[in-house]
Amino acid sequence: MSPLDLIDAALERAGDNETLRAAPLAAALEQARQQIYREFDDGADTAALVHAGAEVIDRLLRFCFGHYFGGAAARGPTERGPALLAVGGYGRREILPGSDIDMMILLDKKANRELEQRISEFLTLLWDIGLEVGHSVRSVRDCVAQGKADVTVMTNMIESRLVDGNARLYAKFEQAISPRKLWSSRQFFEAKLDEQRARHQRFNDTAYNLEPNIKEGPGGLRDIQIIGWVAKRHYGAGSFHELVEHGFLTEAEYERLDAGQKHLWRVRFALHRIAGRREDRLLFDYQNKIAEAFGYVSGEHNLAIEQFMQQYYRTIMDLERLSEMLLQIFREEILLSGSKHKITPLNERFRLRNDFIEVAHPDVFRQHPPALVELFLLISLNERCEGVTAATIRLVREHLYLVDDEFRGNDEVTRLFMQLMSAPSGMTHQMRRMNSYGFLAAYIPAFGKITGRMQYDLFHAYTVDQHTIFVIRNLRRFALKKHEDEFPFCNYVYSKLENPTLLYIAALFHDIAKGRGGDHSVLGAEEATRFCVQHKLNRKETRVVSQLVRDHLLMSVTAQRKDISDPDVVREFARQIGSMNMLNYLYLLTVADIRSTNPKLWNNWKDALLKQLYQATKKVIRRGIEHAPDIDEIIQENRDAAMEAMSDLPYTAEQINSVCERLPGDYFLRHHPLEIRWHVDQILSHPDESILVSVRQARQTKNTKLFVYADEVAHAFSQVTGTLGALGLSILNAEIFTTSDGKIMDTFIIQDQNGQPVTDPELITQIRQQLLVALRSDSIYEGEYHVRQPRHLKAFDHPTEVQFEQDYLNSRTVMEISALDMPGLLSIIANVIAGMDIDITHAKISTLGEKIDDIFYLTTVDGKAITDPAVLDRLAQDLKQALDARRAA
Repeated sequence: MSPLDLIDAALERAGDNETLRAAPLAAALEQARQQIYREFDDGADTAALVHAGAEVIDRLLRFCFGHYFGGAAARGPTERGPALLAVGGYGRREILPGSDIDMMILLDKKANRELEQRISEFLTLLWDIGLEVGHSVRSVRDCVAQGKADVTVMTNMIESRLVDGNARLYAKFEQAISPRKLWSSRQFFEAKLDEQRARHQRFNDTAYNLEPNIKEGPGGLRDIQIIGWVAKRHYGAGSFHELVEHGFLTEAEYERLDAGQKHLWRVRFALHRIAGRREDRLLFDYQNKIAEAFGYVSGEHNLAIEQFMQQYYRTIMDLERLSEMLLQIFREEILLSGSKHKITPLNERFRLRNDFIEVAHPDVFRQHPPALVELFLLISLNERCEGVTAATIRLVREHLYLVDDEFRGNDEVTRLFMQLMSAPSGMTHQMRRMNSYGFLAAYIPAFGKITGRMQYDLFHAYTVDQHTIFVIRNLRRFALKKHEDEFPFCNYVYSKLENPTLLYIAALFHDIAKGRGGDHSVLGAEEATRFCVQHKLNRKETRVVSQLVRDHLLMSVTAQRKDISDPDVVREFARQIGSMNMLNYLYLLTVADIRSTNPKLWNNWKDALLKQLYQATKKVIRRGIEHAPDIDEIIQENRDAAMEAMSDLPYTAEQINSVCERLPGDYFLRHHPLEIRWHVDQILSHPDESILVSVRQARQTKNTKLFVYADEVAHAFSQVTGTLGALGLSILNAEIFTTSDGKIMDTFIIQDQNGQPVTDPELITQIRQQLLVALRSDSIYEGEYHVRQPRHLKAFDHPTEVQFEQDYLNSRTVMEISALDMPGLLSIIANVIAGMDIDITHAKISTLGEKIDDIFYLTTVDGKAITDPAVLDRLAQDLKQALDARRAA
């Protein structure tokens, strides 16, 4: 039986009883819903099921409403009594598994006590049946007053339809809220545009977040609804197809809009089913399950979830294109129709109409294909231009077929495209526009492959194409004086570039080979080289772009995963870079890339690391790579600088030297002179304290630093990491030293749960107090962690991997550990290492989304590298077992 047959049969049985009972009706509703779900699982048309869900509710409500308000269900709409209206999504006949039933009981006048009682009993029955009812009880006058005050209420009422009851009263209501009396088309459209802008800003003006909101995000269902609301308000259109009849949509565009809406309904339907409630966020928890339910299968280089989400993002992109075009049509029709047209010719092919660019005639692109590129260039060069007319947007889409190999090889086309890449302003906006219109994917086919492509992790917050455009945007900000306060050093470096256009080209291609298998940096460099040759760049320029794409991860990896205090590391990096010009390019590309990967990734510590590597490399390059200073020379330079920084401290040179003489040489290699000054001052100003714990905000790096000085204890690192972890703090870096007289002298860079410096005085006091207790223990940390594992981490499973590399030159073993992030992870690692009597001399902590990639520099207790394979194998196994046990707990 169909869902409607099921509900009709149940209502017929219920009609034989004088008293309505909720239980049989609830059972019938559940049967109808389950039948809809079965049909969905069998592949039935989602739109039909969405509307069937609304019709099931209609029939049930008519039956119940008629019982309480004079048998209206038997006779159909009446001419007296209240009216039952469906509003909101229910008014649009859109009911999904988690949808609320939005309805309004419309009254002719204020309800008396008897009517109030019947309304109360009616609503109670609906709740007992199990309907999630969102209701209002209003008179026509109430509707006018509340609709006038709130456009959201007005929108809800615009979507209304009569389910049952007083048809005359409903007609009166419709007349009262018509555009002639309330919220004219112009006012309504402007209010909806303002709403949309504010809503898009909440999602960073992108629909391509890793966990998108299918309803509220840009390009989502809400944007489709805006089109429907405006069409209904201004044109009286009851369906999207009526926009075809009005000449605002072509049949093909209507089919794309209809297909996009149905796809989003299908995804949302499955999302509600899996979540078991109303849920509009495509969370990681659900993406895999929906991909599996929809039949996606993982391939060698493309996971099922990535395929599913790429289809989702491409649907959203197409809907965004249609939405932009339709809203521009409405803008021209509603806001500009009564105004005088101001025409400004730009050339024989383009002109401005009321500050929106349009073609001079419909055959422009067919007669002169390079105009497809010229359009975007003219927008970037003309500050008056506010956008593109709807007709021209449509013409661009209709003429993308012209973008073929002959088009790409056309000298005028390549010249215009390079002019756009070099434009003094507006280039980022036009890159976004070219991507939105589909031109970028057509012109650079490799870009089409990454359009809408996600990466299933928490490290990359956006699709690859959106990330790429964000990188270009960030690079442009480095060029602009008005953004100098954000990254003044980047603005300074940008001013030194020989040819900034090369940097933008490298940004465009740096991730273009993602998802193909193989090294995307190498494959991307090959794509970039072909582009450069095609666009007539000379050999030197082509080499610069190719190297930037190939090495775009080099500076990030070196700064975050290697010991950049080691002169050999800096020297090797300088050798790979080769010149100051390339260092400038790569530094800016690295900063822009990290900032565009995930808004939460960038912090003061990464900023400080990259600057440190830049400055150290600059010094090596200028001095000459073969003449770079050795370790002893750098240690002496740093020590001299520290002594100068301490010259104003209230201690004698003998007192200062007494501390410095006890410090190992590596200490001066790894600490800034101001940091050394802080340490020495703390030690000399507290001569009688056996344990020192000090916290300061570093002015240079704008990070929070924690200094611990105490008699050497066996498991100090375990106690410190455990205590900080229990307080919900993260450690970004650790420098571990022991003085010649047996004192531990450790420095940590820490941040709070939000990735910010630790500035709360109460929390700083807690840190001091708890560490003073912890450092009196000679055992490993055994406290409990009260920090809950974040929700999004539960959707991932990353095996623990441990690798070792010998650094014989510095007599140490480098351990790299990759594992799923979890509360207390660093303390667990520290406990395992401490349990094997291995010392940690240095640690670099890096959290990349859902996983950590940490580097530990290890030695034996007598300061030598760990070369026994059995010891390293046991360490790796113990770490894996400990972390797996913690994850399973």
